[in-house]
Amino acid sequence: MRLADLAETSLRVAATRSRLAKVDAIAARLGAAAPDEVAVAVRYLTGELRQRRAGVGWAALRRLPPAAATASLSALDVDLVFGRLESAGGPGAVAERRAQLRALLARATVEEQRFLVSLALGELRQGAQAGIMAEAVARAAGVEVALVRRAAMLSGDLATVADAALRGGAGGLDRFQLVVGRPVRPMLAQTAASVAAAMGAVGTAIVEWKLDGVRVQVHRDGDDVAVFTRTLDPITSRVPELVEAARALAARSVVLDGEAIALRPDGRPRPFQETSGRVASRDAAAEPRRAVPLTLFVFDCLWLEGEALIDRPAAARLAAAAAVLPPSVWVPRVITGDVAAATRFFEDAVARGHEGVMVKALTAPYQAGRRGAAWLKVKPRHTLDLVVLAAEWGHGRRQGWLSTLHLGARDPATGGFAMLGKTFKGLTDVMLAWQTARLLALATDRGQGVVAVRPELVVEVAFDGIQSSPRYPAGMALRFARVVRHRPDRRADEADTVATVRRLHRGG
Repeated sequence: MRLADLAETSLRVAATRSRLAKVDAIAARLGAAAPDEVAVAVRYLTGELRQRRAGVGWAALRRLPPAAATASLSALDVDLVFGRLESAGGPGAVAERRAQLRALLARATVEEQRFLVSLALGELRQGAQAGIMAEAVARAAGVEVALVRRAAMLSGDLATVADAALRGGAGGLDRFQLVVGRPVRPMLAQTAASVAAAMGAVGTAIVEWKLDGVRVQVHRDGDDVAVFTRTLDPITSRVPELVEAARALAARSVVLDGEAIALRPDGRPRPFQETSGRVASRDAAAEPRRAVPLTLFVFDCLWLEGEALIDRPAAARLAAAAAVLPPSVWVPRVITGDVAAATRFFEDAVARGHEGVMVKALTAPYQAGRRGAAWLKVKPRHTLDLVVLAAEWGHGRRQGWLSTLHLGARDPATGGFAMLGKTFKGLTDVMLAWQTARLLALATDRGQGVVAVRPELVVEVAFDGIQSSPRYPAGMALRFARVVRHRPDRRADEADTVATVRRLHRGG
């Protein structure tokens, strides 16, 4: 497959707002690929390189060599060169990388150069997000999209799944199963306006405390324990308390979904920054552990004693795990269809210092990596996870800092983001300094007063309401929005959607 073909497909995908057209274009390209080209094509069209540390920065791409007149590069040629860049080391490695990169770019046409530069800098944003790519892979392979999504969630690598699907069809996806020690994408929740609205959506439900901690996935296989974050990063060495808690369980083979949180002596939660700081610290020595001890709360079980539970209804998963896990490890919960009882439970959770409650459908399987309607979060104040699209330089005492944030909700229909308003409220000096450095690293256009950025930084935003507004494409704007916290632990494709905002606007 020629690199020019991928560049042309990328432009076609970027040029349309139609999800169907995006899927059609990508599926056609994947269907024309040779078997050994599929994984590279998927990665490039989703805007990523296979090599995580290619050692290519903006400085190496500021001055491009003259472009080639005709297209001659293949996708595999490019992958091979970036593989060499990643493996280059020792004295002279920087010069060697730049020489190889320049030689590659000299073989590329103008369109290919643009594509390669965007790819190398992580700036290829043409709307081929994971959901669209999964649909395209399914169409190209002639399999159900649900099979592709499930395999991708369990493997964590859509490119590998695409390779298997196009080589072996549905049968090729059978090998992607839950494996103890290999993390899966966590199931995500949508926002509900109230306990009554959440109960109205799911009926009789599991209602449990929503903790303001760090999401963790705990895998145990005998004496071997591994702990992962919601972004699938291993943190086992940083959380010895969680390792000990897992080893103390009667179950010898188990995968648990839960929350790690630092509590005060009276049982109330410490500020989130203390929990996240402790988890982020690579120093698990006695003093940090003694100063900020972590407690594990479990709210789901995905694997138990040799059997995967993810396809079972939530009630069955909890019943199976309750037989071997002690009550002390579970997050407090009730199972009820009574709105009044659920509301009292919610009020008690908030009174104890927690964020609110989760309302979960009893019949739902564990849909790894999905933000579906089976899990709904209810907080005493409305909050949304939104993506920063741009930022404005501050004035007065905020001069020199990127202050006012342009906020957007995810729009699955277009693969992009819909702006909902701006805010500069809620930001401390520490937050301003951190976000300025982070957003400048994501900058794509430093215009007069406004810096456009790659849509990657997620922020939790509180607001007093949502109003109709012709000013923004989605027809809605947040009222009195304020930043609660930055969420570098969350990806942009996990942000709340326009549909969620619209549902809140309607009061449902």
